Amino acid sequence: MSKPLYGATEDPVWVRYGLIALVVAFVGLMLVLPLIAVFAQALAKGLQGSLKALSDPDALAAIRLTLMTAAIAVPCNTFLGVCAAWAIAKQDFLFKSVLISLIDLPFSVSPVVAGLAYVLVFGLQGWFGRWLEAHDIKIIFAIPGIVLATVFVTFPFVARELIPLMQAQGRDEEEAAVSLGAGGLTTFLRVTAPNIRWGLMYGVLLCNARAMGEFGAVSVVSGHIRGVTDTMPLHVEILYNEYDMVGAFSVAALLCLLAIATLVLKAVVERLQPQLTNATAPQTAPTRP
Repeated sequence: MSKPLYGATEDPVWVRYGLIALVVAFVGLMLVLPLIAVFAQALAKGLQGSLKALSDPDALAAIRLTLMTAAIAVPCNTFLGVCAAWAIAKQDFLFKSVLISLIDLPFSVSPVVAGLAYVLVFGLQGWFGRWLEAHDIKIIFAIPGIVLATVFVTFPFVARELIPLMQAQGRDEEEAAVSLGAGGLTTFLRVTAPNIRWGLMYGVLLCNARAMGEFGAVSVVSGHIRGVTDTMPLHVEILYNEYDMVGAFSVAALLCLLAIATLVLKAVVERLQPQLTNATAPQTAPTRP
């Protein structure tokens, strides 16, 4: 009688529980404990002290700017990400690999470098600086620069979620729709969009989380004008440097709550569509006995 074949997860008990304990200890020490510390510092003077810090005019301005930036950057990247994914997955053209590399560029470039690049292009001493000044258009050290930097940093999230999903689905359904007389927009809305909706939602959530928490690129282009161009992460830094611990950690706690809300939505998406995480896995046709 042959020995039964064991799966990769059927390790000895000490190995399984040892790995689980290691992961739990790491997550608790590196993630959970810092979050607890943030909320503990935010509530050091009670809930009233935390609410008072959040109701400060500069804090409210930072919250509004963060939400507004995300509200602009996320739809832009959603539209551009869908277009990029459609072009790469459904079309054949020269230099496709170059376009894929450019989409991945924000992942490999430091956000600080990205912000500096925008300063060199749109700043007063930059390529278009004199023309922008002559026409009284402010980009750097103003809200447009913050939005541009956020769009750059968060661009790959939607595209990178959709590209492998569209490639795995192939082009057969779209070609069938076109052969039946459907136009390009109709094909996308009736055929492509229903197949990518869960991946699109997942990418939008990740994009939104990064947009609200971006610090490096925004720090370079914002100018740190308090109450005007400071987002929530920048406002946390200012308050911390002023030794206003309750204020700094209160704003940081609000950022944590927004991140947790994003994770909850992510979990809901995964529960609604369990196949989302393995949508790109190759499908094999069933065989007859």
